[in-house]
Amino acid sequence: MEVYNENIIVYSITALLFAAIFYYYISKQSRNSKIVGEKIRIAKLQGLYEPISLHPVVDVNSCIQTEACIMACPEHDILGIYNGKATTINTSRCIGHGACFLACPTQAITLCIGTEKRGVELPNVDQLFETNVPGIYIAGEIGGMGLIKNSVEQGKQAVENLSKKIDSHIKADYDLIVVGAGPAGISASLTARKLKLSALTFEQDTLGGTVFTFPRSKVVMTAPMDIPLYGKVKLFETSKSDLLDLWKEIILKNNIEIKENAKVESIVPNDNRFIVETADGIKYTARKVLLTIGRRGTPRKLNIPGEMTTKVAYRLIEAEHIDNKKIIVVGGGDSAIESALLLAVKNKVTLSYRGESFGRIKAENNTKINIASANHQIDVRYNTSLKSIEDDYVNIVDLPSGEVTQLANDLVYVFAGGELPTQFLEKAGIKITKKFGEALLKHN
Repeated sequence: MEVYNENIIVYSITALLFAAIFYYYISKQSRNSKIVGEKIRIAKLQGLYEPISLHPVVDVNSCIQTEACIMACPEHDILGIYNGKATTINTSRCIGHGACFLACPTQAITLCIGTEKRGVELPNVDQLFETNVPGIYIAGEIGGMGLIKNSVEQGKQAVENLSKKIDSHIKADYDLIVVGAGPAGISASLTARKLKLSALTFEQDTLGGTVFTFPRSKVVMTAPMDIPLYGKVKLFETSKSDLLDLWKEIILKNNIEIKENAKVESIVPNDNRFIVETADGIKYTARKVLLTIGRRGTPRKLNIPGEMTTKVAYRLIEAEHIDNKKIIVVGGGDSAIESALLLAVKNKVTLSYRGESFGRIKAENNTKINIASANHQIDVRYNTSLKSIEDDYVNIVDLPSGEVTQLANDLVYVFAGGELPTQFLEKAGIKITKKFGEALLKHN
């Protein structure tokens, strides 16, 4: 009887212990869910809930609440657990790492582009990165993958795919011509050398493409990546100059042929090959073509009087050489914020943005710009836009009221994003469609 009573006591204590643990777990989940719910409410009020570009979509029927996606995301408060399932929070700040997609153990996450309300124009590209024009491939930013690590991987995969379709019997100067020497283009060029393909790469500006236009001290890499002909490199808090130096070292070591300041004007299919003509009128032929140009290759203009003057620029490279100037920075993305912060060290800076709050920017940049604004280091003007640019001042308009103010000014930096080179693509026969919440990357 005593043994029986002892067993009852042990079982009762064990049951109470499990009940306490379960109660604590449920209470904690409930508290966390309320916190996430409040974050979602605030995100909606601030206009950060709706995605702008590539973003995760969670299948709640497959989600088992491991939080692996949340832990994998290098950003902050993009995903959270709400009512027992993973959900997006500040979706407009997602910059398309894709880490959540890879981390989910149940493959419950799909990476999508656009939404039901907001479409994004993209060229038609299949899973092998080939366009509707057989033999022309696209990788990187122009195809929707703007993050450096993802672009590097796409450039490698695209060349691996197209190499299997190269017919050496077709007469041409090269197996492959790569257009664009940014992250995807450099990776593609290295992969072509690794696969022993004859290849030539054109870059309309300077090696690095869009990365070259970043401020010198900008942190461009926060995660490891695998570079063809080099291997895996651990790049944490890596600056633009460090990354460019690494690329130059690898390119020089492997004798990669890259023609800088050489803009490709046209790509014409001709007898199972392609004729690629550059701005200087020289024509080259290739069996395959890979486009790795960026969406920012053509900066979006403000289309206002005075924009063509020399005081207006669309990229900032050497901020430390600019001193004691009255500067206005236009834009609300990371490039605009980071440039304004760098320029504010030695100059008087005004930041003009059409929106009511900054949307798709990194949490760190959001904190820094708020501090700079509170400390009057930067004059942040929401709901404004430039009306005209004059020799020694600009006219800036308050959008809600229509009131125009004159600001003394020496320099204007415009970071309004880039326009898809639609005419160039359509001239080559590539179709462009607007994606409304369509999957760009999903599990098979």
